[in-house]
Amino acid sequence: MLLSAIIFLPLVGAIVTALVPKDRGDLARWIAAGVTTIDLALVVFLALKFDVAQGMQFAEKVAWVPQFGISYNLGVDGISITMLFLSALLSVIAVVASWKMETKPTAYFAMLLLLEVGMNGVFVALDFVLFYVFWELVLVPMYFLIGTWGGPRKEYASIKFFLYTLFGSVFMLVGIIALYLQAGTFDITAMSGLGLPATFQWWVFAAFFLGFAVKVPVFPLHTWLPDAHVEAPTAASVLLAGIMLKMGTYGFIRIALPILPHAANQWAPFITALAAISIVYGAALAFAQKDLKKLVAYSSVSHMGFVMLGIASGTAEGLNGAIAVMFSHGVVTGMLFLIVGMVYERTHTRMIQDVSGLSHQVPVAGGLLAFASFASLGLPGLSGFVGEFLTLLGAWKSSVPAAWVVIAAIGVLLAAAYTLSMVQRVVLGTPSEAVSKITDLTRREVALLVPLVVLTLTVGLYWNSLLRFTDPVVTRIVAMLAGA
Repeated sequence: MLLSAIIFLPLVGAIVTALVPKDRGDLARWIAAGVTTIDLALVVFLALKFDVAQGMQFAEKVAWVPQFGISYNLGVDGISITMLFLSALLSVIAVVASWKMETKPTAYFAMLLLLEVGMNGVFVALDFVLFYVFWELVLVPMYFLIGTWGGPRKEYASIKFFLYTLFGSVFMLVGIIALYLQAGTFDITAMSGLGLPATFQWWVFAAFFLGFAVKVPVFPLHTWLPDAHVEAPTAASVLLAGIMLKMGTYGFIRIALPILPHAANQWAPFITALAAISIVYGAALAFAQKDLKKLVAYSSVSHMGFVMLGIASGTAEGLNGAIAVMFSHGVVTGMLFLIVGMVYERTHTRMIQDVSGLSHQVPVAGGLLAFASFASLGLPGLSGFVGEFLTLLGAWKSSVPAAWVVIAAIGVLLAAAYTLSMVQRVVLGTPSEAVSKITDLTRREVALLVPLVVLTLTVGLYWNSLLRFTDPVVTRIVAMLAGA
């Protein structure tokens, strides 16, 4: 029952936190911190006991609605345990990063814990109905986190986020129902390799594509993301970029490729084109931004394009690279949003022109921002390089049009351009008036960032720390695609 404990411990914490008196925000903070820390410890224990040579492990399966073949079915493999660890880690960081939250703290921390329930559940659910329940669950707390604790345009951003993602979920539900009517089961693993009719696969893949692509988000379904990020509180931005975007690409890898391999091969050129456009378009818009948070938000569109490029390649290198980008993006972009939030708390502005000269006034904040920026642009030796290199390699080896791969490679140069431009203006230069009055990061803030720095260096220098978990699963998926 370890997976059930990992999923529902935050739910118990959310209920307890919500019942805490409104004037006891300090107690709500400690409950949330304790619950998320215990949950992370359980995930670490799970990872230590995990055997990379085996398939699905720690399985739990109980009949839920037996009349329709719906079951409470859980399990983890090398891909899901990687995302589960990231979800648990960023949840702890999100809680501690919100330590000074004074506006309705009991409700706020309850929403963070409820969000972790849905995120954890998505990565371990092996029944389609259960998967869909967790998938939809994350919308509710994120809607309230943005709509209640967000910026000046929080109502607009929260409604836009909810409607866009709900729109995609409706199409995914249609695909789930179609698969059930065809296969007679909601078991995700049982559907893999069934050899479903080619035309049927194509249409079901289209439904899942809309559901997953909105969440990624892929161009042109990305417009909700910058608004949501800019208006969301720092912790919500960390979880939105670090985990929720990965739910879409995880869906492609867990569901679309193994269950609909023939359609995946047919859709590959189209997905490659959208991925390449997303990479270049997101990078170009990031370069044009004057708001630090919006720059990081548009960079997410570009980076998630690399994930889609790796998925479309259908090669072992490409899929391993896609997962590596997913993991690295969660770590590095989470770090960037945290630092931007810390600077904003001190200066009350996110405008690049108003926060120059950080390295002179607050060298720790400036140094960590520079480190995260270099990891984001894919500097060798840091985690960002691993995934981008492997996705481009896998795309070159695949049958997708080479022109799109060349365009995607140009995105690497654009990433260097907008990142170095930001570092030049924000980290270096003469301290602005706003920056000249602030103090450097506290020990608590530095402690938040240290685990992310360590992971960035570990994955960047020792690729196998990540790939040894993912490669056995990727190998099986590639074999399914090759046999379709």
